[in-house]
This record gives sequence, C-alpha cells and structure tokens, in this order.
Amino acid sequence: MIEILLFALTAFAVGFSGSLVPGPMLTVTIRDSLKKGFKAGPLVVLGHIAAELVLVALILAGFSWLIGSKTASIFIGVFGGFTLMLMGFQTVRSPAELPTNSEVEESSQSYGSILGGFISSVSNPYFFIWWATIGCAFISKGLELAGILGVLTFFVGHWASDLGWYSFVSFFTGKGSEVINKHHYKLIMTACGIFLIFLGIYFILSTEKAI
Repeated sequence: MIEILLFALTAFAVGFSGSLVPGPMLTVTIRDSLKKGFKAGPLVVLGHIAAELVLVALILAGFSWLIGSKTASIFIGVFGGFTLMLMGFQTVRSPAELPTNSEVEESSQSYGSILGGFISSVSNPYFFIWWATIGCAFISKGLELAGILGVLTFFVGHWASDLGWYSFVSFFTGKGSEVINKHHYKLIMTACGIFLIFLGIYFILSTEKAI
C-alpha cells in the first residue's frame, strides 16, 4: 500500500514538473480563462486527458515503435507546428472587445476548451516524445508494481498534477479578467497568439534539423 502511495506521489511530482513548463496547453488555458473564467482550466485538462487516453491505447496496442519513429516525429513536428501557428493567428485576430456575460455563458456551454486541450496536446511533438519514453516507463513500472491498479495509480497522480496546476492558472486568470480593460485584454490575447506562432515555428525548424 505504501509503495502504491509513493508511486502516485512520484507520478504527481513528475507530471507537475511537466505541467509547469510553458507550452501551447498553458497558452490555451490562459486564452480561454479570459473568456470563460475558472471552468476553462478543467475543460482544457479534460481535452488533454482524452488525447492521452487515445495515445496510451495506441501504445498498449503495440504502436509505441511507430509513435517513437523518425517518420512519425517529422510528421507530428510539421503538422503540429502549422496547427499551432494557425491557432496563434486566430488568437491574434480575435476581437479586442471583452466578452459579455451572455457570450461567456454561451461559450461555456460549448466544447471549445475541451477541443483546445486536445489539439494543443496532439500538436505538441514533446507530448508524444514524453509518452513514448517517460510515460511508457511509468506504465511498465505500474504494471510491475500492482498490475492494472498500478497503472491507474499512475494516471490518478499524473492527472491530479495537470488538473491542479491548470485549475490554479485558470482561477487567477479568470479573476484578473474581471478587472482588466479592453486594451489589456487585447494585449494578452495577442501575446498568447504570438507565443503559439513562434512555438509552431520552433517545432517546424526543430523537425527540419532532425531530418
């Protein structure tokens, strides 16, 4: 029992250290939190979890060799880079007007943040690299430790770190959106968009160097 608990804490610590690194998912969380408030964080994480479940299913089905291959890395890097650039352009071109209460209510009922969490995950090449290496190692250790229970323990710890951090970011971003003006809102959205664009360019250039 103690080993299971320590394993969960280790998964939480490793997942938390990864969550703290700025990336497309963090940018999407900040962007959506300005419009939807606190609930954007958990919704983005839900989309991220969906992407992880799909990837883990592929790994367990025996496709880990494909995910970690050079061909897959090139495709993911280029496709993901252009996807992030597109998301960045859309964010930069978003209206400068702060969303009204009715718009916030309407957008909160959509699946935009869940889809954003999914896309920002699968468009990030390091997402696949992490799961093809560290993720696989944790799954293998979990199976060795306690079978399916060990794997579930890893996911609980890993997802708890994601949910905790992005909910924290979303809460304070949402609180800030209550006091910022239109000018500040546009600056933040532009900064988020530019960051996504440069991140996309970086992924594409990194892929070209690996060819």
